[in-house]
Amino acid sequence: MNSAATNSTNSTWTGMVPVEDTALSVTDTRGSGVPVVYLNGSYADRRPWRHVIAELGNDYRHISFDERARGKSKRSADYSFEACLRDIDAILEATGADRPILVGWSYGALLAAHWAERNPDRVLGVVCVDGALPYGLTGEEGRERIRKLFHKMRFLLPLARPLGLAARMSAEQHADINIEANELHAALAPVLDQVTCPMRYVLATGANLGGGQEEMEAVRASLDPVLAGNPNLQVSAKVPSNHSHILRKDFRAVAAAVRETAAAYDQQDSPSR
Repeated sequence: MNSAATNSTNSTWTGMVPVEDTALSVTDTRGSGVPVVYLNGSYADRRPWRHVIAELGNDYRHISFDERARGKSKRSADYSFEACLRDIDAILEATGADRPILVGWSYGALLAAHWAERNPDRVLGVVCVDGALPYGLTGEEGRERIRKLFHKMRFLLPLARPLGLAARMSAEQHADINIEANELHAALAPVLDQVTCPMRYVLATGANLGGGQEEMEAVRASLDPVLAGNPNLQVSAKVPSNHSHILRKDFRAVAAAVRETAAAYDQQDSPSR
């Protein structure tokens, strides 16, 4: 860690964690509670988690950070999904957090699912907030749809950055990240089948930017066969908000899912104690 700023009242640490060719802005409330690592949406910074963090309070250790070129973190030459997975490792190493609950929204949920499947002995549980659903736009038609969407948004992206809703990237880079994420979502079912820790979903019921109500219902329904095949995965709540507003309007449901995940791990692990 470097560039640290510590709040002496509650020992919260805020600073930069060097990773490869970049540095990530991190906040760690420290303490002895169960560590919770928050993984943001594709282009968002960590600010949307503040309501969930406040709701959970001091019973948990909250670790949040801005991904590469988001928020206060530095740019990089690598914005791939694999780079984001390596960033989780770097954050855990820098903070010393052990056996966290990963809480991911949208793209962050996809990261959480993959990281948990690859590291079953290092994770306590996962909460997926309207993400990690085995459905994606693929093929040239899907890629072109995504490229056209971000091309139309190219003048809005700089305006969205100060709000924490866009990265310091070009519209083409935004599209590349979305294309990769859609391909990974489409191939997600075998990953979810292998998850061995408690994983809880909080699902929105509204539409999404680039996807109408009917399409989003199909996206969320894609989870049903996986739920039937892996008892570690359960839906904690379906909430009335849409994908973009879920962390602001339904943060209590997300916090409840974190508590439920911690309790499910305790129940799952109790025979071996």
